[in-house]
Amino acid sequence: MTRAQRRPGRLATVHIREYATTVLITGGLMVLTACGGSGNSDSSATNSPSPSSASTPTTASASTDPQAEAKADVLKAYGAFWGEQVKAYANADIKGTALKKYATKEALGRAMGDVLIMQKAGTATTGSPSHDAKVTSLTLTGATPKATVQDCLDISNWKTVKKKTGAVQPFPSTQPLRYVTTAKAEKWGKQWMITELTPDGTRTC
Repeated sequence: MTRAQRRPGRLATVHIREYATTVLITGGLMVLTACGGSGNSDSSATNSPSPSSASTPTTASASTDPQAEAKADVLKAYGAFWGEQVKAYANADIKGTALKKYATKEALGRAMGDVLIMQKAGTATTGSPSHDAKVTSLTLTGATPKATVQDCLDISNWKTVKKKTGAVQPFPSTQPLRYVTTAKAEKWGKQWMITELTPDGTRTC
């Protein structure tokens, strides 16, 4: 993940790829998706304390409003995806995670690529990012419902470390600690799946 270079896993991401590449060059793997850009109205200043918390706005009308219910389900899947991605990066391995339950296509491939980079670099992550995610578009018609999520991702408490020593690898000097990340989701059967995760290193938040 530019600092948008990625943290672990095109960490979408998380975001790992761009960042991972930089880390390999500098001796540290920090795979997070970079988000940057200023003041996008879709990103609020408040970050949730955990990956999953970014995805569960509960509304009283969700049970009677199909749009509200779908948005809640999308954010729930987005939070679960991040929770599993954080587990994968913490172990530098997707085994033992439910990442495949929530991610597919590019999002899953990106995370798996970040994990491979981390394994080669001998790194892992500690802590977790925080989120301020919102569903910015939703289409329930057609064969496959689709949604877009925009997130202000804060990676300041998500550190990359050397697995053998525990030494924290510093962020690149150009890596923003908070940036906009956009996710694409599709509903497959009853489950919303994250198909793409794109960090924007030019939009801080």
